Amino acid sequence: MDLGQLQSLLDRINGVSVACVGDLMLDRYVYGEVSRISPEAPIPVLKAQREVAMPGAVGNVARNVAALGGRARLAGLIGDDAAARELKAALGREEGIDTFLQVAGHGVTTVKTRFVAAGQQLLRLDAETEASGGDVLVKTQAFSDSSVILLSDYAKGAVSEAVARAAVATGQPVIVDPKGHDFARYGAVAVIKPNASELAAATGLPTGTDTEVEAALNALMERCEAQALIVTRAGKGMSLMRRGAPVVHVPGRAREVFDVSGAGDTVLAALGLAIGAGADLEEAVAFAILASGVVVGKSGTAVVTPAELIDAEMTGHAAIAHAKVTPIDILYEEVEAWKRQGVRVGFTNGCFDILHRGHVAYLAQARGWCDRLIVALNTDESVRRLKGEGRPVNDLDSRAVVIGGLASVDRVTAFDDPTPLALIERLKPDVLIKGSDYTRDGVVGGDLVESWGGEVRLADFKDGFSTTRTIEKMKDKP
Repeated sequence: MDLGQLQSLLDRINGVSVACVGDLMLDRYVYGEVSRISPEAPIPVLKAQREVAMPGAVGNVARNVAALGGRARLAGLIGDDAAARELKAALGREEGIDTFLQVAGHGVTTVKTRFVAAGQQLLRLDAETEASGGDVLVKTQAFSDSSVILLSDYAKGAVSEAVARAAVATGQPVIVDPKGHDFARYGAVAVIKPNASELAAATGLPTGTDTEVEAALNALMERCEAQALIVTRAGKGMSLMRRGAPVVHVPGRAREVFDVSGAGDTVLAALGLAIGAGADLEEAVAFAILASGVVVGKSGTAVVTPAELIDAEMTGHAAIAHAKVTPIDILYEEVEAWKRQGVRVGFTNGCFDILHRGHVAYLAQARGWCDRLIVALNTDESVRRLKGEGRPVNDLDSRAVVIGGLASVDRVTAFDDPTPLALIERLKPDVLIKGSDYTRDGVVGGDLVESWGGEVRLADFKDGFSTTRTIEKMKDKP
């Protein structure tokens, strides 16, 4: 998902109405400091410093829907107790959430209390009762006027089979975050979203590798009525299977993980909003991977905002661009490996000082003639020798990252010699590309490339675009 796709999707999900139905709980965090071990037992002594509480489980799904710009219609069970009053007060402070709460027959609100020091959870204390009472949500008003329905099942009793069937009967897409072993009880929902451990538990099969996940998804598909399955696999990304279609594996993104609490809620919210806005499943999965990658870097049960997603996508693209910038010795090894695999390697070079539309079109055409395209940039001193004082406008690092950010470019390197002849001789590309302002005889290294069976191609330059002309226009402006 590029920045344009992300912005378009964020615009489309703004205001989308999402029914968030399921188990509701209060997430409490007690933060403190540990400086000694108890003399009574070999356990740390936590000196409490602050305490925060927020809606958890389906409440956190609703918070994420609202934070991303949707309108959440939250339905769940609460008790008749102090925790319920605290939970309702917390929900009342949230914007973008309409609540449709029912008092459970057992009268006790589920509370999860986590004790945290130095960013690590020391202990989690759960206060809850036996699951029951979910059927009262069958006729919840949260189903009304919603573009998509999310069922958040934490096995506390809210998501009964009757509730799932009622959701399906609305005709809206239903996405389930499941629990337990019997996924058939959810009925003909659009998507069931287990994590890898839940998939393994439901099928009795391992889920460590792509092949194992594929086998488990096929087995699960035979046991349920869902139209599609999406398994979340932490750092490995997600795997998607539509009924009757092969599994698609979508890689994750490298992120610093601070706290995974509530990450599944964020994934459910992101999937629901994207699908509610008309996105296909691949786009929804890419959006959910981006959102979950942001939220695991936060402390506690957290939410993600559109601005954070845009920042994460921009950072990700910058990291990819930096990764393409490769020293010549490493690049040589990569090129040799590509050739052993039968990959056709292309090479072009230039200053690429101020990137413009002509450059983009040129490199896109060049990439069409090969499987991997290497762009060699003149060093700053080399550009000065060619273009004169005041050039380059952008230094080598900046030019390399900008060129590396283009999808058409696979690797970027640099040379300081008057020509790239030594680079060409060492890398031995299959295709040498220059602009159509050159003649075949004027392309440096062309004879060499043809001597080992390669070819020389001249790419078109769009008229009216040049770095020199851009600089002149900038100088002419008052």
